[in-house]
Amino acid sequence: MTQIHDLSATRMAAAVRTGEVSPVELADHYLARIERLDEQVGAYATVTAERAREEARRAEKAVLEAADPAELPPLHGVPVPIKDLNMVNGVRMTFGSAVYADLTGFADDHVVAKLAAAGTVLLGKTASPEFGLPCYTEGAVSPPARTPWDPSRSAGGSSGGAAAAVASGLAPIAQGSDGGGSIRIPSSVCGLFGIKPTRGRISQGPVIPDLFGLSTNGPIARTVRDAALMLDVMAGHMPGDLYRAPEADGPFLARAGRAPGRLRIARSLRPPVPDVEVHPDCAAAYEDASALLEELGHEVVELPEVLGSDLVPHFATLWGVMATMTPVPEGSEELLQPLTRWLRGYGEKTTAPQLFQAHAALQGALRAAFPVMDEFDAILHPTLAMPPVPVGYFHGQEPEENFRRQTHFTPFCAMYNISGQPAVNVPLHWNADGLPIGVMLAGRLGGEGTLISLSAQLEEARPWIGRKPPVWTA
Repeated sequence: MTQIHDLSATRMAAAVRTGEVSPVELADHYLARIERLDEQVGAYATVTAERAREEARRAEKAVLEAADPAELPPLHGVPVPIKDLNMVNGVRMTFGSAVYADLTGFADDHVVAKLAAAGTVLLGKTASPEFGLPCYTEGAVSPPARTPWDPSRSAGGSSGGAAAAVASGLAPIAQGSDGGGSIRIPSSVCGLFGIKPTRGRISQGPVIPDLFGLSTNGPIARTVRDAALMLDVMAGHMPGDLYRAPEADGPFLARAGRAPGRLRIARSLRPPVPDVEVHPDCAAAYEDASALLEELGHEVVELPEVLGSDLVPHFATLWGVMATMTPVPEGSEELLQPLTRWLRGYGEKTTAPQLFQAHAALQGALRAAFPVMDEFDAILHPTLAMPPVPVGYFHGQEPEENFRRQTHFTPFCAMYNISGQPAVNVPLHWNADGLPIGVMLAGRLGGEGTLISLSAQLEEARPWIGRKPPVWTA
């Protein structure tokens, strides 16, 4: 029997318009599942039950009073959580840190306002690690986020709570953010489709600066169509943004229904981080995806080496400086987790000339790389170099070893934060242990539409929507 949480977000929005399901039913269903099951996966840092029910009641009234329900906003009545790195006015926001355990949001991030304008109902704030710095979600203010495919293993990060919520049926879709892989990593280990858009496609404002252009908001979903619709809703340049993506060729949702044509796709299994061995399960997912792309008629060739290991120290410099961007009140440093203190110490020792030199080195490398990468419609990699890892695999180590393990776990993702190119995780493969192993496709700047069309073609050829972890039917 079909349950409410079996519906895709696009199908859910259509059902609200026709009266098949009410926004109040949706909110109550998801809130009940969160109350009953979230302890297993650690998806939420804060649940806004009272607000969700009030917003759902208003959404239901709007349906009843609408002269033409078809003209309601695209996600009217659909419950959507917000990551705990993003601010919602009047709602607790912790940045995943004990330092901010009692902070209440004093403004809406632009992406939050856009989702609200699209008619969504706020379920709560999904768990994030401290300041979004690690690739796992094991903070001090909420339990670890776990992949529902094996709750002994991490849901990844930093959008681990968002991915755990969607994969467990505790939200139909979720907003995430990605500064070094933080949408694609949890999407991979939770068996979901996630999009890191082109730099400047979605505003970071009005509170969070976008100085380096590494981080962006983006959608996490079970289907390509759901992610495309959510990207349409979230996208838009706002005054004061430092970056602006090329204009899209029509709605992204339309691209999910359009055949991509024959594409020229490059592929690489060579990690840009030195001394990394790609796990056989991740290599198998990559090879299977390569074969499928060829079966679908695409040309698949090897990618020349474009961005090498010499860039890793420069990215680490930017990451350390980013760790210092969140202010920490004097006397509260002892509340920070060891990794955060270590990264902030690294960033505080970086001089302004060193920072500019690192940024310049990255820009110089990109100037040489783009002419090569732009020869291809998409580029294929494993999303990660390892299958989902146990909770505590990173967090239980000394900071330097912790950071080394993170770079070896996710050596492929950050290069596309450096370049600003769009990239997606596609959940095509599960290993013999039943764990999801994603593959990553990156595109040209502004090329989200091509990635969405291609991903929808892959989804049609190898549907993944029927794969559900045990908690789904609990």
